[in-house]
Amino acid sequence: MLIKSDFEVAQSLDKVWQFFDDIPQVAACLPGAELTDAVTDEQGKEKYLGRVGIRMGPVKLQFAGTARIVERDEAAKRVVVDAAGADEKGRGQAAMLVTANLTPAGRGTKVHVVQDLQLSGAAAQYGRGMISDVTAVLMRDFATNMQIRIGAIERGLSPDQVKGAAPASGFAIGVRAMRMALSRVFRRFFLPYHPNPS
Repeated sequence: MLIKSDFEVAQSLDKVWQFFDDIPQVAACLPGAELTDAVTDEQGKEKYLGRVGIRMGPVKLQFAGTARIVERDEAAKRVVVDAAGADEKGRGQAAMLVTANLTPAGRGTKVHVVQDLQLSGAAAQYGRGMISDVTAVLMRDFATNMQIRIGAIERGLSPDQVKGAAPASGFAIGVRAMRMALSRVFRRFFLPYHPNPS
């Protein structure tokens, strides 16, 4: 399943690109994500161990897995991260290839994200619409947290002094995703209808 999203950050392209080079900092901006360790794989490349917790409807999933940068193109300002994990209670697996492209946008930076997501088990029972809506909510929170974090670092705070993203509240995300779904339904069924005044 391909999920595409865009957001803007009111920071220069170079600053945002530099921020994306620091996986622990990036992970700290994603609600529900926690890095637990960094290790070196067989090819001598660094990969990160961690957890991501998310609620899909009535099911709360806690994935434990790994993430690593598989491509980093300085000229194109593109980074590709491969992440995979399994639910800690054995209810499913997730694999995701995330590609982020950065481009200038006025004084800030536009980030275009493509997520190639593969789900199995409990999470796979939910439709593309719900998964896309939950992802959109998380991306908005991620963008806000990244803006705050880059600004704090610019003010001289160390990474340890900058508060990480709050855990992903299943209820809050669910409500926001539901609003997005209802808005989509409203647009689809009501906006095309224009009653004849005569």
